[in-house]
Amino acid sequence: MNKVFLSGNLTRDVEVRYTQTGKAYARTGIAVKRPFSKDAVDFFNLTAWDKTAEFMGKWFSKGSRVLLDGRIQTSSYEDKKLTLSSKM
Repeated sequence: MNKVFLSGNLTRDVEVRYTQTGKAYARTGIAVKRPFSKDAVDFFNLTAWDKTAEFMGKWFSKGSRVLLDGRIQTSSYEDKKLTLSSKM
């Protein structure tokens, strides 16, 4: 089971967009303070769909305090750096 509850503040305004088929989605971020630590914060990117996306776009903005439940999905990106070498 992949279920998570997060409580924190939105780090940016909610950006609502629509897919080519008209399905609403919203993107924003959340900052979550770590318990028992004064300064430690974790940051998460959020994506909401359909009615939830439209609701968030209407009523929430940067700094809004939110409590949400959802699932965690991770991804990674590897930067392929260009290496130059020359022969003399």
